[in-house]
Amino acid sequence: MKKGIAFLLATSSLAFIVAPAAAQDSTFSGPWVAAVGGWDKNKAGSSVDNDADPDNGIFQQDESASGIVYGAAIGYDADLGGVVVGGEAELTDSTADSEYGNPNSDFGLGSVDTGRDIYVGARVGFKATPSTLVYAKGGYTNARYNFIGTDGTTDYSEHLDTDGWRVGAGVEQKIGTNAFAKVEYRYSNYSKGEIDFEAEGIADSDRFNIDTDRHQVVASVGWRF
Repeated sequence: MKKGIAFLLATSSLAFIVAPAAAQDSTFSGPWVAAVGGWDKNKAGSSVDNDADPDNGIFQQDESASGIVYGAAIGYDADLGGVVVGGEAELTDSTADSEYGNPNSDFGLGSVDTGRDIYVGARVGFKATPSTLVYAKGGYTNARYNFIGTDGTTDYSEHLDTDGWRVGAGVEQKIGTNAFAKVEYRYSNYSKGEIDFEAEGIADSDRFNIDTDRHQVVASVGWRF
């Protein structure tokens, strides 16, 4: 948690430091790298009603796990004039976690923390000003949830690997010739899962249907080459 907070503060501070600089170059072309930090909330999807049974579902008692997401992204954009299109990839981790009182509920969940998330997607935007890009994005996301489970006799360390899709929107502001800062909201839904058992000799589970929602608001600072 402390690492996530420190990363978020550093990202926000850098954005404020470079923000006053005037934008000189109106193009959004070329490869780029960025640091990412922000707010992360994971919860049962719309098809899961935990209110009727507080011990049901992946996020039992409080029905959600919230924390700080942090990581890095890379991408490439092509500036077509008024429109910008590009691709991007992102690797993040999260401090979001939730503690449960009953370790014998669904999938034997005892305590859960949100792990790494891999995202690959595309974005398209238009220039609100020569140095300001408003964009939408979408793509594939693979998130991992780490938990300790039990069958009542033996404890297991397990990963729940999930597949899903992500959509989002944001604003990017050029700062000088190469630097930029952006803020975006994104929503992810995970519909497939597989339990990876850490214990030796236990095979991974078959893929099964899930419904997990994820909401994030993130800020990024980066450099375009």
